[in-house]
Amino acid sequence: MILLKRKLRIETERLTLRPPVHADYRDWTALRVRSRDFLSKWEPSWAQDHLSRKAFTNRVYWAQRSVSSGSALPLFLLRREDDTLMGAITLDNIRRGPAQSGTLGYWTGETFARQGYMREAIHAVVHHAFTRLDLSRIEAACLPENAASRGLLEKTGFKYEGVAQSYLQIDGRWRTHVLYASLRSDRRGKTDVG
Repeated sequence: MILLKRKLRIETERLTLRPPVHADYRDWTALRVRSRDFLSKWEPSWAQDHLSRKAFTNRVYWAQRSVSSGSALPLFLLRREDDTLMGAITLDNIRRGPAQSGTLGYWTGETFARQGYMREAIHAVVHHAFTRLDLSRIEAACLPENAASRGLLEKTGFKYEGVAQSYLQIDGRWRTHVLYASLRSDRRGKTDVG
């Protein structure tokens, strides 16, 4: 995978998407702290050391290994105009061979929500996954009551596929999720009948 060996950056109209670096620690921690109440109902419970420098260092090393091995694409969202950290998007569980697929996850700081930034990031990451990584399928899941996330996935071309019972532990308990997917050659709902 030649593309993953050089410095990874995806540029959009308003965003730079790139893996986290050690220098992001303070901005990341401040954003997570400010957005804790906003995020906690949609995320797994934070570990005791979630905001520690050591945990963040481990996150950076995991990101470097994942990009190098091609197993994940963890990216921070930075606003191009001022380099402000606004959230993160990760294409994880990249599977090769017959599957050629990955799983999308994302979060944004509360002050940056509902401004189209994550929609822009999802479009960019999905395009990158299909055109540069040669993936065929991108999956995503969210809580059924997360109307904002469901709408975001639908606006970015993901289609509803079903329900997964007790899919992830969110805010300390096993929660059912709704499943979505985006396919490189999406023919769902189309027929050759004229």
